[in-house]
Amino acid sequence: MEQSSAFAETSSAESSNSGVSWAAVLAGAAASVALTLLLLSFGAGMGFAVVSPWGGPRASSTTFEIGTGLFFIVMAMISSAMGGYLAGRLRSKWVGLHTDEVAFRDTAHGFLAWAVASVIGAVLLATPATFITGGALSGATQGAANSAQNSPMNGYADVLLRSDNRTDQQSLADTRGEVVRLLTTDFRQGNDINTVDHDYLVKLVASRTGLTQPEAEKRVNDVIAQAKDGLEKARKAAMHIAIWLTLSLFVGALCAALAAWEGGGTRDGTWGRSAVRQTTPRTV
Repeated sequence: MEQSSAFAETSSAESSNSGVSWAAVLAGAAASVALTLLLLSFGAGMGFAVVSPWGGPRASSTTFEIGTGLFFIVMAMISSAMGGYLAGRLRSKWVGLHTDEVAFRDTAHGFLAWAVASVIGAVLLATPATFITGGALSGATQGAANSAQNSPMNGYADVLLRSDNRTDQQSLADTRGEVVRLLTTDFRQGNDINTVDHDYLVKLVASRTGLTQPEAEKRVNDVIAQAKDGLEKARKAAMHIAIWLTLSLFVGALCAALAAWEGGGTRDGTWGRSAVRQTTPRTV
């Protein structure tokens, strides 16, 4: 009878408490977001210190890409582990639960802290992160950015219409705009320039630069090849960054869950079971 009444009291006490300590989850998520912003600003500063727009020895694009991906993973591990640990350490203590259930709830708190931090980070960190990276890049290349246009095809249009013998370069503005629109439209619709536009570009370059027909055709083919190579590199870079970000999210979720398990076990004195081991005297 005494055991039944004790079990009933434990069950009623356990059922009256929520399985999720939202205050602990939000606290862990806030800490994770703040730490992510701190590490992001540090990583942006280190990245601009390594990559330079000027000549001289510098890291290759592949090295920089891999380094950025590894930094994303390390950043996710540190920030998610801190947020998960706080969520597990600060959660309400549950009474009358099996050890496996406590472990599940602890890991769930870490996962929830990671999920909330990811959602908040996607909303709140977009503006400061863009400001940090965009402001640093703008300050480093301000002189070049003042004369640059928005479309990435402007550089290719300049190469197509370049001429050492022309004195009316200012009158090429309309022609340059036409070339940019033509290249942008064709590459947006497919991965190459159609035959009609290709022939038109050859005639346009020949008439505006004074080149012969074969020379103009060679210049057009070379510029189109450069544009296709640049677009392909940009596509691969975006794909690789997306893969690194996805991997960092998975690693962050795992680290948050494991850290919350440790934090909850430390709070209850059951982590490693060193605190609950008691030496019982031997009876002879």
